[in-house]
Amino acid sequence: MEIPLLREVMIIFSLSIAVILACHRMKIPPIVGFLLTGVFIGPHGLGFIQAVNDVDILATIGIVLLLFTVGMEFSLKKILEYRRYFLIGGTFQVAITVLAGFLIGTLIGRPWGESLFLGFLISLSSTAITLRVLDEKSESETPHGRLAVGILIFQDIVAIPMMLVTPFLGTGGSTIGPNFISTAFIGIIVLAIALFAATKIVPKILYQIAKTRRRELFLLTVLTICFSVAWLTSSIGLSLSLGAFLAGLIISESEYRHEAISDILPFQDVFTSFFFVSIGMLLDIGFVLAQPFMILLMTGAVLLLKTGIAGISAIILGMPLRTAVLTGLSLSQIGEFSFVLAKNGADFGLTDEYRYQLFLAISLLTMGLTPSLIASSGKIAKQILRLPFPEKLKTGLSPRQEEAKAKMKNHIIIIGYGLSGKNLALSAKQAGIPYIILEMNPETVKLEKEKGEPIHFGDATHELVLRHVDIENATVAAIVINDFNASSRIVEVLKRLNPNIYVIIRTHYFKQIHPLYDLGANDVIPDELGSSVEIFTKVLNLYQIPGEHIEKIAHDIRMTSYSNLKLIYKHGATLYDLKFGMPSLKIESFFVSDKCDFLEKTLEELQLRANYGATIIAIKRNNVTITSIDAKTEIKANDVLIVTGDTVSLEKMTEMFH
Repeated sequence: MEIPLLREVMIIFSLSIAVILACHRMKIPPIVGFLLTGVFIGPHGLGFIQAVNDVDILATIGIVLLLFTVGMEFSLKKILEYRRYFLIGGTFQVAITVLAGFLIGTLIGRPWGESLFLGFLISLSSTAITLRVLDEKSESETPHGRLAVGILIFQDIVAIPMMLVTPFLGTGGSTIGPNFISTAFIGIIVLAIALFAATKIVPKILYQIAKTRRRELFLLTVLTICFSVAWLTSSIGLSLSLGAFLAGLIISESEYRHEAISDILPFQDVFTSFFFVSIGMLLDIGFVLAQPFMILLMTGAVLLLKTGIAGISAIILGMPLRTAVLTGLSLSQIGEFSFVLAKNGADFGLTDEYRYQLFLAISLLTMGLTPSLIASSGKIAKQILRLPFPEKLKTGLSPRQEEAKAKMKNHIIIIGYGLSGKNLALSAKQAGIPYIILEMNPETVKLEKEKGEPIHFGDATHELVLRHVDIENATVAAIVINDFNASSRIVEVLKRLNPNIYVIIRTHYFKQIHPLYDLGANDVIPDELGSSVEIFTKVLNLYQIPGEHIEKIAHDIRMTSYSNLKLIYKHGATLYDLKFGMPSLKIESFFVSDKCDFLEKTLEELQLRANYGATIIAIKRNNVTITSIDAKTEIKANDVLIVTGDTVSLEKMTEMFH
């Protein structure tokens, strides 16, 4: 028996792989790849798929999940962070673009509803494409990157009221008054309920679900919230899209939003692909081939119009001309939400087949050109700056210091907050080292957050969760959980996102050391070692063995065991694991108190090598590491001396400092 849609799904996935692989090699965004896949396999292409309506069902699920994710990523904190760009830049860009579209539609003789709808379509840009390209170029935190992100956030939010207004634009205005007021009133009530649920109900539900630590239960709960709210809004006359956005908004302010986004993204990616494929199926290749010059001309007009308006938004904010050009080119394309609007508009008679085909062709071209435009934006800006513009315009109308996004740097990521995690956090706090904690126990997260600990709920095997704790800037990751399989997956993700991070793992058994080192761990400490030392210490105490003898035995065992562990690690050495290649070489740090005998003395006076057999290789002073030291370098209070030598030499140093 043939399963309905199975053939269509198989065809879509198979051809998508080939097309997206080709797009990847040509550095074309995946969204364009899905659109092209739809063009090839649809009824206007090779005709592999005729059941477009059945694919539309899967596409609808994709839109629901897409808007659900947008809602979860929307937060008041993010709005406050980008408030200037969001409120001023976003409002101006959308309003002027909508006005321009309205005027164009009016000039060509279209009704006011269709003209306004045209403005809606061209005002939105592609969040997915723009953010991905900016991230790849490491430009998300540049002035033009931050402005582009602020405007995109505004566009994503304003797309929701656009969807609400769209059904009334097709009525010619005859019933827009009472119907719109009624719908708006219902929408306000639904929004109030959503905000109440976001603050009072859903966090408690997710807290109880998260306590079970069952990922599948957490995922089902999140999906149930998504589809329940979407169904509710649809059943009272509002759109599924609005419901999905509100569902995401409900979860956005909770501690669990990053974990929820990580769980939902794979489903969103799959079902959203059906949406873009279904859009591509609607494009008639014959239409494109019949009038290529007009399509190219109008595509160029759209790119120039959107680049100019977004650039003017930047200038209004007082930014230099170069930033304005870079911002404008980043936002010059037509976005994915425009496809959602276009589909809704077609249902309400706001466009005919000819104009819809024209919109699809232009949108596809603008999206495909975006990566190349952003890549060339620096050169384009350089050429524009050569033109005789006023110097004030080139340098910015009202220069102001850009607010840097507060990102952690050189911090420790502590994964797991059991006894080992707590001890490490306490040590880091006392040493003044920045740290952040990831923990999967919601009770622990809630309790420690109330105490002021920088702790977050999240699964460290998810890339998005690690990015939330600034993995790219972290120096050390300490994995102190009791799950070997999870630790293995975490190491892989950590090293992929930050190849230079130093990864320390606690594991149960010696046999688990080799696999973790092979995955890229820098240090693996088995619990067996600590347990064995503790056991023989207790046993020797029962036999009245002197404490100093027990300590010496424990010290020797630790040194031997750790040396063996380090010899297992055979990857290239860095400065902090230089001693791994030379087992006899040890590196230790010593704090210089105000009572230390070394205080105010030079290295020449100390004669450490002659007296102790040790060498100072660096000094950490006021959080600055000094490596340019010589015989005249003087030791000061609160210095941290980084000393190298053999075991005996460092023991002498330890006794001296104690």
